[in-house]
Amino acid sequence: MAAAAAGIRERQTVALKRMLNFNVPHVKNSTGEPVWKVLIYDRFGQDIISPLLSVKELRDMGITLHLLLHSDRDPIPDVPAVYFIMPTEENIDRLCQDLRNQLYESYYLNFISAISRSKLEDIANAALAASAVAQVAKVFDQYLNFITLEDDMFILCNQNKELVSYRAINRPDITDTEMETVMDTIVDSLFCFFVTLGLLFDGSPGNILITCWTATLKGAVPIIRCSRGTAAEMVAVKLDKKLRENLRDARNSLFTGDTLGTGQFSFQRPLLVLVDRNIDLATPLHHTWTYQALVHDVLDFHLNRVNLEESSGMENSPAGARPKRKNKKSYDLTPVDKFWQKHKGSPFPEVAESVQQELESYRAQEDEVKRLKSIMGLEGEDEGAISMLSDNTAKLTSAVSSLPELLEKKRLIDLHTNVATAVLEHIKARKLDVYFEYEEKIMSKTTLDKSLLDIISDPDAGTPEDKMRLFLIYYISSQQAPSEADLEQYKKALTDAGCNLNPLQYIKQWKAFAKMASAPASYGNTTAKSMGLLSRVMNTGSQFVMEGVKNLVLKQQNLPVTRILDNLMEMKSNPETDDYRYFDPKMLRGNDSSVPRNKNPFQEAIVFVVGGGNYIEYQNLVDYIKGKPGKHILYGCSELFNATQFIKQLSQLGQK
Repeated sequence: MAAAAAGIRERQTVALKRMLNFNVPHVKNSTGEPVWKVLIYDRFGQDIISPLLSVKELRDMGITLHLLLHSDRDPIPDVPAVYFIMPTEENIDRLCQDLRNQLYESYYLNFISAISRSKLEDIANAALAASAVAQVAKVFDQYLNFITLEDDMFILCNQNKELVSYRAINRPDITDTEMETVMDTIVDSLFCFFVTLGLLFDGSPGNILITCWTATLKGAVPIIRCSRGTAAEMVAVKLDKKLRENLRDARNSLFTGDTLGTGQFSFQRPLLVLVDRNIDLATPLHHTWTYQALVHDVLDFHLNRVNLEESSGMENSPAGARPKRKNKKSYDLTPVDKFWQKHKGSPFPEVAESVQQELESYRAQEDEVKRLKSIMGLEGEDEGAISMLSDNTAKLTSAVSSLPELLEKKRLIDLHTNVATAVLEHIKARKLDVYFEYEEKIMSKTTLDKSLLDIISDPDAGTPEDKMRLFLIYYISSQQAPSEADLEQYKKALTDAGCNLNPLQYIKQWKAFAKMASAPASYGNTTAKSMGLLSRVMNTGSQFVMEGVKNLVLKQQNLPVTRILDNLMEMKSNPETDDYRYFDPKMLRGNDSSVPRNKNPFQEAIVFVVGGGNYIEYQNLVDYIKGKPGKHILYGCSELFNATQFIKQLSQLGQK
């Protein structure tokens, strides 16, 4: 059972497709068509499905309608309904109302997380009262309470993410009960993740509750490592307990049969590294230079969809010329998009150049089709024309057959031209290349060629938020905090630049606390190299005039999260990770030790950041594992935020 070898994306998609087919592999009617049905989901279910299955794929599986549970829905009495919802009080009430109103022919109830016995009884009572017991066909726990964004990346939630946010975990006034709730929410999702990660493809994705059935699903039981005295440790203790309890219950266990001792899969078990966001607060604030991370940083990008506002030129009105209304456009950036898959981790100038090359190659193909069409229209009977005609018939036939591919290529070129242009506008307007290069130097302790005060005071360089991010990175990365006099000078410059100082208030407190706990994270000692202006992309026909934008070439350096993973995955001794706690849920007694039983390096690992993650960290792990053939890594986080969203949380914490 190679846990991470088949990506988590594929495993969750398999589980969802099976669920949509009434929890059996394939259901077709007598004509060989899929059975038509409606899908009823809540916002959580919608967020889980939307990055994985397109509307077309849903239709191919017989889903004629997909509707939100709490929307106004008309009865469709001759069609079965597949429900995919969280087992919340509110959702169960609405489901019981649907049963009473007899909206559908039959009900296939799928709960994203495990439903409690008392709520199950509520549904049973409602079904009895509505004489609809026969209509409730199946009830399943699906254990799918997480969102997969990439083959190797997942997040816990998009709805109500403030409940598990960095701010929620680090609020000074949080009560023990509130903290328990936050931890339980995270642990529930991680438990679901490990059940799905171990999904055997001949198994079933859900634990059925009503029909008599034996689960053949086997989860992947990880070895857990975490730092001490952090929220990550609280998650580790609770997850270890939950996995252990499930393994003890031999009849209903969702994990492999060899519950105790070593067992046949033990040498291939994955490593779970639980990391606390507080070990590295600089990376989430860092200006970035790779395509996917830039799109997330500067555009409206969530759940693999980017929303752009495009103004459509000028219009004349009685009051004179003015910009036309802005069109809103949405683009899905998915694994099907080959350009995105190839370039999402590339430095931005490289992306601009690749879009240009794709455009030129498309134009060449288009010109060839036009040329062949004009030749086919040749008139006259001379031999030369006829022989040319026959030569080109085969070529045109080939060109016509590749037309769908050509149109798809054109669609992707247009998409990435629009997205990359929007990113470029931000880079130029805010001098993001300057910020990125300067922050890289700060984080790698390289000599700075310009004073920090100069950049903060420059009215043309960036927004107030950009300046605040830069200063916070400087403050976090400095071994010595600036003197009070210097700090006052910086504060005045930041205030004059229009910055809100609340985030700094919080970081000051955090740094004082972190100093007591341990030294701040170090960021290696390499930095981005500037390659001068981007002459190649600046040819006259280019969409991207990159004048004034530096072509920065990235040098690989491991960020703190990657370094921690490397130490634990390769079983290296390092002061940074030597006292990490070690949990093995398969051991008979819970051992509270930092001494690993297993001395062999791990082939597969999951890094999970408690308190929020980002695409910079994800990309750093992707680059790291490229140099480790045969090894696999998955990156997960309690929420995915960009720097703007993170600064907002720091600001709220700083107000307290």
